[in-house]
Amino acid sequence: MKIAIVGVSGAVGQEFLRVLAEREFPVSELTLFGSARSAGKKYSFEGKEYTVKELKHNDDFKNIDIAFVSAGGSASVEYAPTITKHGAVMIDNSSAFRMDDDVPLVVPEVNGEDAKERPRGIIANPNCTTIQMVVALKAIENLSHIKRVHVATYQSASGAGATAMDEMVNQFKQLIDGENVTVDKFAYQLAYNLIPQVDVFTDNGYTKEELKMYNETRKIMHSDIEVSATCVRVPVLRAHSEAIWVELEKPVSVQDAKEAFKNADGIILQDTPQDKVYPMPLFIEGKDEVYVGRVRKDLTNLNGLSFWVVADQIKKGAALNAVQIAEYLIKEKAI
Repeated sequence: MKIAIVGVSGAVGQEFLRVLAEREFPVSELTLFGSARSAGKKYSFEGKEYTVKELKHNDDFKNIDIAFVSAGGSASVEYAPTITKHGAVMIDNSSAFRMDDDVPLVVPEVNGEDAKERPRGIIANPNCTTIQMVVALKAIENLSHIKRVHVATYQSASGAGATAMDEMVNQFKQLIDGENVTVDKFAYQLAYNLIPQVDVFTDNGYTKEELKMYNETRKIMHSDIEVSATCVRVPVLRAHSEAIWVELEKPVSVQDAKEAFKNADGIILQDTPQDKVYPMPLFIEGKDEVYVGRVRKDLTNLNGLSFWVVADQIKKGAALNAVQIAEYLIKEKAI
């Protein structure tokens, strides 16, 4: 495959390079793109050095098979026609196209077949919080239809980018050294704090991030599922956690739920609480899978279950999911 990475200098762009190498993705040619500021930078991939080209409206994508794009929504909208006009499949990490009817929104473990129908040559990568949640929900949906979900997220600094991660680490250092704390990427200091806001608020009191979880989950799962989310930024570096409550059409036992998680694609069940074994972001960084634990009956609902989900936000929540979409297309000979 002739591969392009657009936005290679960012946290997700760098993760694309690592994931492609880790998974021995069949790259015959690699072209890196970035902004005017990033053009000229050099990055190594499998022992070879590549120079970043400036993203422009030209024919640079003429021979590209797959373009992994993580350059922000405005860049995705502007350059999508340029990227796709010669037949390249654009797998886009921004929110620009996720809810467009003619753009599939794909998590391979859940709805990989949707990637085959892409009228505009674009496949959208879902929001990171949605990705890890629907992987877990799919395992339960196979046992009983999920009517309703309540979820509280505990989202790491990485969700706001590499500079946000650096800012949080620097804040801890500043506080230890007795210095004034630098606050730029978040509304408030994140070190030693929780911020109950991810993205901007809308008229109904929910943030855009919370509404993404509602809308994207329904599209991915082709379901009438209802989702109510509260998204919280926490002082963790790069793995997101979620406390999830589901209401099902019929009761499902904890044992059956655990078996479903254990046998599901892309999930590792880590659930022996008596031995203090459960997923934590401290140990999930760099891992491919979605980790599930704390599986239990909802005490308030006979048809309810509750569980805890953790995944690496930059990896499964972004770069890895996009690469898995590409792998699915190759496997299915759909590219």
